[in-house]
Amino acid sequence: MENNAANQQDINTTEGFTSPNAILKHWQGHRRLTRRVIEAFPERELFDYCIGGMRPFSEMVKEMISIADSGMQDLFMDTATPVDELGHHSGKTFANTKEEILNTWDDVTYKIDSLWPLISQQRFHETMIAFGSYEGITSDIILYWIDNEIHHRAQGYVYLRSLGIEPPAFWDRA
Repeated sequence: MENNAANQQDINTTEGFTSPNAILKHWQGHRRLTRRVIEAFPERELFDYCIGGMRPFSEMVKEMISIADSGMQDLFMDTATPVDELGHHSGKTFANTKEEILNTWDDVTYKIDSLWPLISQQRFHETMIAFGSYEGITSDIILYWIDNEIHHRAQGYVYLRSLGIEPPAFWDRA
């Protein structure tokens, strides 16, 4: 009984079920997998292929890139890039080849890895207004960024399968 009470006290004094470092590791695992999905696309189909009224996968990837890039910058600088200024909404053309998309993806991954350790533990519990429009607890906003990536990556899986291409194993985030 005493051990159970002591363990319960430890549980009650521990905030949350994960740490910022664990979230970073989890997110970067998803980013590695998404990168492999991008690599699996033939160049033309990455930019031109779509089904069911969905956008080409390149457009979805540009959204993932701009959310992660601007989101991390805003989180670190405590600013808010307006939604209409995000790369995928602003009309700014970037990454027009598969190689450019992969290079941009890698640049954002480096940015995430560089800025993440500089963000205070407290910041993850504060309220932020993502992209000047979406108010929420910072950790919840970050989880949305990850969920958005998973959602669009799944659409990429559908595209690859419809093209007769076996996508990477969804569980392998190494």
